[in-house]
Amino acid sequence: MTQKLTAGGRFRKALAENSPLQIVGTTNAYHAMMAERVGHQAIYLSGGGVANHSYGLPDLGMTSCNDVLEDVRRISSAVETPLLVDIDTGWGGAFNIQRTVKEMIKAGAAACHIEDQVAQKRCGHRPNKEIVSQSEMADRVKAAADGKTDDDFFLIARTDAFQMEGLDAAVERALACIEAGADGIFAEAVHTLEDYKAFSSAIGGVPLLANITEFGATPLFNKKELGDVGCAMVLYPLSAFRAANKAALSVYENILQKGDQKDVIDLMQTRMELYDFLNYHDFEQKLDALFAEGKNK
Repeated sequence: MTQKLTAGGRFRKALAENSPLQIVGTTNAYHAMMAERVGHQAIYLSGGGVANHSYGLPDLGMTSCNDVLEDVRRISSAVETPLLVDIDTGWGGAFNIQRTVKEMIKAGAAACHIEDQVAQKRCGHRPNKEIVSQSEMADRVKAAADGKTDDDFFLIARTDAFQMEGLDAAVERALACIEAGADGIFAEAVHTLEDYKAFSSAIGGVPLLANITEFGATPLFNKKELGDVGCAMVLYPLSAFRAANKAALSVYENILQKGDQKDVIDLMQTRMELYDFLNYHDFEQKLDALFAEGKNK
């Protein structure tokens, strides 16, 4: 009998089968279901997405571990697609970081990334970031690795050092994180394909993640371009969220200004499309059968 893979095992399988693995942001369970249905093999929960979407807050380290866990549970309960989670700086010292990883695994996460910014963090593509020392970051990674209750859970160390200190310093940090137990490296705010290639070569085959976020410091490179320079993962953290936000704003403005929604119907998912993704009719048929059974008693 084949043993069922854990969430971490499913992430590692997807990583092995895709070169590179595309990871799309899903800020809620329904978006995760749509991403899974169209064929994506890995999904992502952004810390900024949790702050913005679930709490109406900026991405400035204002949400807690429990805030993120709530969305992790909702998403992992709705889909089998492995979920990578942003755990920011780990929400505290070594014991807190260990507990964070344990709770993420318990909630259904397949992977996480932890970063080297100070606790009062900023979005990785904003100016004036501050990072902790290399040794403190290595300690964070070691604590996260020690917190694993599933050996297949995939731990990614994110470094913001490239934008702050340059390629060599960022690579040095990445190597220290790998030695401390990181399974992969997230190089934030890298500017060129040449830098990605140098980064990938320097870390010797350890999977490298490229964050291809819109309106940031990194150009919108194609997945083939990134794969060709050694990136094993390509992250699109908030693409669908931004598109949904713009569509929602258009609908709100149109209803207020024109008194109806006729001009924005084309922006909307139809009722039947919604029902299809939710398997609504399967639930309805079971409900009908229960009612019929009750009437026959």
